[in-house]
Amino acid sequence: MLLAKIKLRIGDNEIEIDSRDFYIDNHTIGKVIENITMLLQESSARIMPHSTEYGVGESNALSSLENAEVYEPEFGEPVFVPLNELHGKLLILSKNSFFDKPRTVSETVNELREHEWIANPLDVSKILAKMAFSKELRKGKQADRSFYFVQKELLAN
Repeated sequence: MLLAKIKLRIGDNEIEIDSRDFYIDNHTIGKVIENITMLLQESSARIMPHSTEYGVGESNALSSLENAEVYEPEFGEPVFVPLNELHGKLLILSKNSFFDKPRTVSETVNELREHEWIANPLDVSKILAKMAFSKELRKGKQADRSFYFVQKELLAN
C-alpha cells in the first residue's frame, strides 16, 4: 500500500492528513482540502477575531493555498533505485525511525516501495549487510532470518 499526504498551513495552524487514516482519491481531494481549509480558517478566526473568511471552491482549492503540497505516490510510477543510490535511500528510512524496530529485508523493500522506490531485494540485502558491518545498523538473527535495526544509545548520569 502506498501513502498520500496532504499538509495544509494557514497562519500558525497546520494539519497533515495521511492516507493511512482514510482513502483520498483524485475526485475527493479538492473537497477534502476545501473542508480542512475552512476548519483551519475557523480556528484561526477564533484566535484572531479580525481575520477574513475566504470561500474556496473545489476547482481552485489547491491554488487558493500558499505553499500547498500534495504527495500522491499511488498515482505516480515508482522509480527504480540503482545500487549506488540505495545506501542514501536506506539512510532516509533510518532517519525516519524505520529501523527503530528490527526489520527484515522484505519489510525494507516494502517500505522503499511505499516511498515510490523500487529496489532489488538482493541489492537491499547487500547494502543492509554493509551498513551493519560499518556499524550504521545492528544485525540480529532469529529462526534463520536476519533483522536490521538501530540501537538506541542509553544516556547515563
